[in-house]
This record gives sequence, structure tokens and C-alpha cells, in this order.
Amino acid sequence: MSKILGIDYGSKRVGIALSDEGGTIAFPKTILLNDRHLVQTLSKFCIDESVREIVVGESRDGLGEQNPIMEAILEFKQTLEKEIRLPVHLEQEFMTSVNARNFKADMLDDGRRHSEKKESIDASAAALILQRYLDRKKNAL
Repeated sequence: MSKILGIDYGSKRVGIALSDEGGTIAFPKTILLNDRHLVQTLSKFCIDESVREIVVGESRDGLGEQNPIMEAILEFKQTLEKEIRLPVHLEQEFMTSVNARNFKADMLDDGRRHSEKKESIDASAAALILQRYLDRKKNAL
């Protein structure tokens, strides 16, 4: 079996999550810098982790309108499809960062630097995006 990669795309950092082999549970993995090595790093990650498909968060506001970053997300999706050659799906990411931040606030009162906490939120948001996709896919069966 293989896994599904979840991505919370940001202009500076990209949160990464990975499903279990059965494609039922999403786990936060890491945060990558959004730099010129991002796609190459993701490609290696997909090979190393036996990823079969990718889910990228779709950024829309409460009215369903595209947020300003959505144009960059669509370009990123096209680049992934071309360079990594795996199916790339968009999944609604509405409120995932807020939910991840609220969840982490309860857990992260441990003296870590603010930047470390913020980065862990990016990976958790990616896991929430991926879990939403996995749940929707399971319920469609």
C-alpha cells in the first residue's frame, strides 16, 4: 500500500502531513521552507514515503471566494503534477489553521519559542486538510 501527502501551502512555509498506508488517518510530519528547492524536496519525500497522491489545501474565504494566495496554490499544483507526476487534488482548507492553532494552544504551553509553535501549526493544518480529504473519500464509498 502507499500513502497520501497533505500540504498546507504558505508563501514562506509549507506544512506537510502524511496518511497511514491504509489512507485513513493523517499525521503532521514537518514544515518545509517555500524556496526554490521545495518541489525537489517534495519529490524525494514522495519517493521515500511511497506517496500515491497529493492533497493541497484550497484557500477560500467564508463566502467561497478565492483568497489572494489561491493563484500561487494553483500554480504550485500544476508544478507538482508536471514535476512529480502524481495526482494532485485540492481540498478545502477553510479554518484549518485556526483549528490547528486552537488545538496546539492547549498543548504547547511548554516554553518553546513562538516560531516553533507557529511551525508546528503549519504541519497540523496540513494534517487537518488531509484528514478532511480522507474522510470525504471514505464517506463517498
